[in-house]
Amino acid sequence: MRRQENKLSVIKRTIYKGFGSVIKKINGHISDGSFDRNSIVVNQIEINLPKLDRHFHGYCIVQISDIHIGTWINRSRLSGIIDLVNEFEPDLVAITGDFVTFDPHRFFKDLSENLMKLSPRDASVAVLGNHDHWTDAGVIREVLHNSSIIDLSNKVITLHRGNTTLHIAGVDDTIEGLDRLDLVQQQIPKDEAAILLVHEPDLADYSAATGKFGLQLSGHSHGGQIQIPFIGPPLLPPHGQKYPSGLYQINGMSLYTNRGVGTAFLQLRWNCPPEISIFTLKS
Repeated sequence: MRRQENKLSVIKRTIYKGFGSVIKKINGHISDGSFDRNSIVVNQIEINLPKLDRHFHGYCIVQISDIHIGTWINRSRLSGIIDLVNEFEPDLVAITGDFVTFDPHRFFKDLSENLMKLSPRDASVAVLGNHDHWTDAGVIREVLHNSSIIDLSNKVITLHRGNTTLHIAGVDDTIEGLDRLDLVQQQIPKDEAAILLVHEPDLADYSAATGKFGLQLSGHSHGGQIQIPFIGPPLLPPHGQKYPSGLYQINGMSLYTNRGVGTAFLQLRWNCPPEISIFTLKS
């Protein structure tokens, strides 16, 4: 199964590299767009995190997702978003995938030089999304390395406050079949607090069932980009249909699906503005 998925990824990557030139012509105005902070909604959410020790009470996490640089997001807009994130003086920055829409080589410098400006107290962490794999995941991982951002693809890091711990975990992309939730959960002690980063939110049914995570942070759906009153989004992507936007409670685990700061090929949002999420953890 994974071998077939990998072949499909090669096909997608080839298509996206060719398609990137077309999109660049269509979206030729993107390099001229300036950042307007009023275009970004900042949502502040308090999370009662199970098993969290009082030493982490008040811990601040800022989440951004779905940058998709190269369509609506350009160098200037990304710089403004990073500056806005830093204004909140987070303990941790979490980025939940889809750094690009196409051809990451073209945006390597713009991504690296902006992301390296992030200045959380503890760390910046990230997982990759489906578009990152459909283009060139190796380039995105190099961007993360150059920007001192920890790649949490099927990995766990442990934060310390005195003798207490908070585990930050992540899995690789679920659409590509690269997620190894089984390996990640084995690294989380039963009675210690943990947070999971997953690009696609609908994995939450499985991550919640493990009983290991108090919070999952995701993106991917962009909230549908279009929200029709009383109806909701007319179109949602695979693995982002059940929990498309906002805060959910699933078997004792909180899930937050961020609408993202960018857009994919369709540069349109209606009643569904881009978002930065700020989480304050409560013990």
